[in-house]
Amino acid sequence: MEYGRFNDTYMIRMDRGEEIISSLTDFCKKEGITLGSVEALGAADHVVVGLYDVKTREYHKRIFDEPMEITSLLGNITTKDGEPYLHVHINLCREDMSVIGGHLNECRISATCEMFVRKIEGQVGRKLDNTVTGLNLYEF
Repeated sequence: MEYGRFNDTYMIRMDRGEEIISSLTDFCKKEGITLGSVEALGAADHVVVGLYDVKTREYHKRIFDEPMEITSLLGNITTKDGEPYLHVHINLCREDMSVIGGHLNECRISATCEMFVRKIEGQVGRKLDNTVTGLNLYEF
């Protein structure tokens, strides 16, 4: 990973073999980012995406091991238990030009990933909502 900072925004290049979620989490720790937004595009060859069923409170994951274009990656950075907490979604174009997407759990870069991280001053935590959704929601 290489990056530069321009005011409140970091421009990041991830390289072949890097995993987005773990690399971005380490980056946030290193740069002290506790609140922010993420956007990116690039190429991947291994992705784990998921869909959360609120009614059953079950999380369904699927693994894709194939060449894909990252057509859109969007997310936010908050904290939970004093650590960076990433909430990221992704859309990917497959070889047949169909698109898949969902909540991003894991994504290995096959060529490069070009990313912007906007650092927002402040901190917003996460709190588990046991009553309605079963999700970690913003805690202001």
